[in-house]
Amino acid sequence: MAQSIELKHIGKRFGPVYANKDVSLSFHGGEILSLLGENGSGKTTLMNMLAGIYFPDEGYILVDGKKVTITSPKDSFALGIGMVHQHFKLIDTFTALQNIILGLDGSFFLNKKKTEKAIKAIVDRYGFQLDLKKKIYEMSVSEKQTVEIIKLLYRNVDTLILDEPTAVLTPQETERLFDILRKMKEDGKAIIIITHKLNEVLELSDRVAILRKGEMIGCIDTKEANEEILTDMMVGEHVSLKIQRDEPTRRKVRLSISHLTTYNQEHVKTLDDVSFDCYTGEILGIAGIGSTAQKALLEAISGLQPCEKGSSLLYSNGEKTQQLIGMTPKKIKKIGIRLAFVPEDRLGMGLVGDMGMTGNVLLRSYEDGKSIYLELKKPHKIAEEIKEEYDVVTPSLETPVRTLSGGNVQKVLVGREIASSPKLLLTAYATRGLDINTSYLIYNILNEQKKKEAAVVYVGEDLDVLLALCDRIVVLCDGKVSGIVDARTSNKKTIGRMMARYEKEEERHD
Repeated sequence: MAQSIELKHIGKRFGPVYANKDVSLSFHGGEILSLLGENGSGKTTLMNMLAGIYFPDEGYILVDGKKVTITSPKDSFALGIGMVHQHFKLIDTFTALQNIILGLDGSFFLNKKKTEKAIKAIVDRYGFQLDLKKKIYEMSVSEKQTVEIIKLLYRNVDTLILDEPTAVLTPQETERLFDILRKMKEDGKAIIIITHKLNEVLELSDRVAILRKGEMIGCIDTKEANEEILTDMMVGEHVSLKIQRDEPTRRKVRLSISHLTTYNQEHVKTLDDVSFDCYTGEILGIAGIGSTAQKALLEAISGLQPCEKGSSLLYSNGEKTQQLIGMTPKKIKKIGIRLAFVPEDRLGMGLVGDMGMTGNVLLRSYEDGKSIYLELKKPHKIAEEIKEEYDVVTPSLETPVRTLSGGNVQKVLVGREIASSPKLLLTAYATRGLDINTSYLIYNILNEQKKKEAAVVYVGEDLDVLLALCDRIVVLCDGKVSGIVDARTSNKKTIGRMMARYEKEEERHD
């Protein structure tokens, strides 16, 4: 008999703020339910209460009609409920097999051959691609996710919750995952997916539940929904889902990258002989699996990453050309190059969490002052303009930015970098984890910079966005350029194949 779960009038508070308020939702085995909502709408918090991470302050949970108490993940497993979180909970130096059995009662005394046979049967049943002897640190993101899912299936979980499962998967890996989830559904499993990708919701799910500001707005059959209906329910008003893209005009080479090679601290090659040009008045997308090569690329351009001998980064302002190799960010700024960088790590690299907006704006200009005393008037004015223009929700300009939501933190970071009127703008995952409204605000900002003839480099993981926003896309695989495509004429499958496998062009002899 398929498992059924009911959440009744669930409430969860953090201090005086409700993350979830009077939420009621039911689902059952043999269906795939998508959970949608803007950032801060309470999706993950709600599912964390099913997974035993949080305990509800109000309401109760029914499993197969019986009231249950879930105070830990162990309670959750005992009820047949498991969750795959965005950040995997695996031990890197252990094999897949060791991670799957880790934490089971009596795991030390398990019959290894019998256990491996049982796990292999799960792998074969659903068509997973996994080497059980492989160590986690040797695996791709897709393989790590597979380990997490098999870990739940081996514990006889009937309800699987997946938080943003396709965030860093290629289209081909996403298709494989969806095929596996459909087989699980046929076996009577209940699948709940938290995702921002509306096209995936419409393709995979049977029903869609929408949260807004912690409250349940509604639950509808997917066959009756479309992107506009779902967006309007999430936001509470109509949002245009069309990303503006004008044809590039007056294109000139802003940055010419040649034979760029870098290594990480463990002396593993992160970029391998990378060459391409960035033009003014265009948005250049960078696609690839994971973020190692993309991160190395942006950090090398901005002076944060040392480059190997023979590498070249030629920057042109239209009148003269300058070599950036060997320059620090301070030196790049000192010679008058207006380069802005929005890094992946918003609060680690981008902003100082304990500072307010004014302090973080000051960080970009404090060396420009002519006095030994800090000039706060101009940074304060810029902070006010960012708050107004980007609708940053903050109690005051001096409130520590770490206390703001992810979307507001990103607005502060992007606003500060744009305020420098950059000629070269580098962005890494600028909309990762952001709701639709904030994401489209960022897309519009990047397009405005394109119109001002800045060269914009956009590193992103959502191929639909890359294809709709960018003019050209550079595809990286294993640190190499596997191709450069026109975003207007290419498609996800083509880019996915290029991301997954570097195909060296063979020389042809007449």
